[in-house]
Amino acid sequence: MEKFLSIPLEKQHGFVDAALVCFGTNGYKKTSISDIAAKAGISKAMVFHYFGTKKALYLYLINYCSDLVMNEIEAKFDRMVTDFFDRLKQATEIKVAVIEKHPAVLAFLMNVYFETNEEVRQDIASILAAGEEIRRKIAFTGVDESKFKDGIDMNLLLSMLTWMAEGSASQMSKNDKLDIRAIANDFSRCIDMLKSHFYKPEYLGSDGR
Repeated sequence: MEKFLSIPLEKQHGFVDAALVCFGTNGYKKTSISDIAAKAGISKAMVFHYFGTKKALYLYLINYCSDLVMNEIEAKFDRMVTDFFDRLKQATEIKVAVIEKHPAVLAFLMNVYFETNEEVRQDIASILAAGEEIRRKIAFTGVDESKFKDGIDMNLLLSMLTWMAEGSASQMSKNDKLDIRAIANDFSRCIDMLKSHFYKPEYLGSDGR
């Protein structure tokens, strides 16, 4: 890994993009080191020199994409916003901006989310669990819960939103041509619908949002 990180950033980014495309297109099992080497324009031996194994490369890419998103959230997320649903929209916008800047990330992460290969499944579960804890902190820390109607289970609401995201990801994984901005807009409309049902009337605008 250190050997890879010692090469110029431009070459690192080119290799990462090539590997993301390969894994995002074919999944973990069907992607070979030869495929990645050919896409990146380097030798197979160099890929092994950098990472040692296909699994090590795959897990590096998962953490790379996760860090890419979380670093942007850390830099741009306004934690002074106390409205739960506005926070969701803000986080979604940051993620969409990252994906628009790095298109190969979306297909790769969707493939990771639905990967079933036993060689990597447990590692994926551990990484996703760590990410879930971070998402919970973003969603709940400093949020004004007084806006919600009495009896609303915040944890169940967050689970509901997660299920919505999973369903959306499942649909996207079957579509070769994705408009991430249109998908984000639809998700925003869903958030507005939930807000109109779960917030007390005095915290809604004249249009019910």
